[in-house]
Amino acid sequence: MTERVTMADVARVAGVSSATVSYVLSGKRPVAPETRAAVEAAIADLSFTINATARSLRTGRSSLVALIVPDIANPFFAQLAATLDEELRGLGLHVVVCNTRARRAEEQALLAEATQQRFAGVVITPFRLKPNDFEPIVGAGIPVVVSADVSFGPIDLVTPDAGNAIRRALEEVAAAGRRRIAMIAGPRDATGGDPRLEQLRALALQFGMSLPRELVVRGEHARQAGAAGFGELMSRRYRPDAIFCGNDVIAIGAMDKANELGVNIPADVALIGHDDASFASLVRPQLTTIRYPAAGVGRAAAQLLIERLNGRQVHKTVHIKAEFVARSSV
Repeated sequence: MTERVTMADVARVAGVSSATVSYVLSGKRPVAPETRAAVEAAIADLSFTINATARSLRTGRSSLVALIVPDIANPFFAQLAATLDEELRGLGLHVVVCNTRARRAEEQALLAEATQQRFAGVVITPFRLKPNDFEPIVGAGIPVVVSADVSFGPIDLVTPDAGNAIRRALEEVAAAGRRRIAMIAGPRDATGGDPRLEQLRALALQFGMSLPRELVVRGEHARQAGAAGFGELMSRRYRPDAIFCGNDVIAIGAMDKANELGVNIPADVALIGHDDASFASLVRPQLTTIRYPAAGVGRAAAQLLIERLNGRQVHKTVHIKAEFVARSSV
């Protein structure tokens, strides 16, 4: 029986990457006309077709990719899901979104299910998992991509490069004459601690600022936690005049509480979010934030999965550059 032509074969004949072949097939990303012509010619010459059913029978895997996230209500993860689906659909792969509600038991159960069902791959933002929780699925040969601020061992990782963006945020805060910074951070038991807090604390020293323990409050990455954290900080004897938030959802909760307490943003206190979710420019005042592009994360995760499915063995880390977005909450 003739061996089936693969996408890697098409890429080799066309002189492009497998990802480019995927873009041509899906039509979801622009490809230069001459590149598209080369890929289409290779497809025709090799009689290449996508047959998800045949692939599943051959590999013992389904055509499903699990996207496992802690909060599907967060627009960041909605954009990540949409981009991942766009990037993979042309390969006959379909994304299933799974919501863990940041619970360790849910995270473990979903990894186990993906292993048992022989999913084609998994993209996950873990919240309370530990590196050894990934051993069964990695041992089963199922490609895994982690999207997180910290590494989970020898697993493909998409992670933010946010140092310059945070430095720019601190410059803006300092230029406004603010010195008492605080943070509404994530929960203490989140895996890997809170890298965003530690990075902010380290960079603040360069501006003659400090982030004392009493001006750090913790909670889940949720709107309610933002409201509770803001209220707690406003009850301090020495109130902060700038508050950084673990994500934009937390920041919106802080805005809710500010309105309730009659605290003016930014006159009384500046507010800085993280992620640049779709609503950040719609609220009033518009939210100043650190943009961590969900679409960029989705594209990077898809590329890592494609490479794994095409035989890459060595794990890789992709850094996604974040940028400071100045709006009216500072």
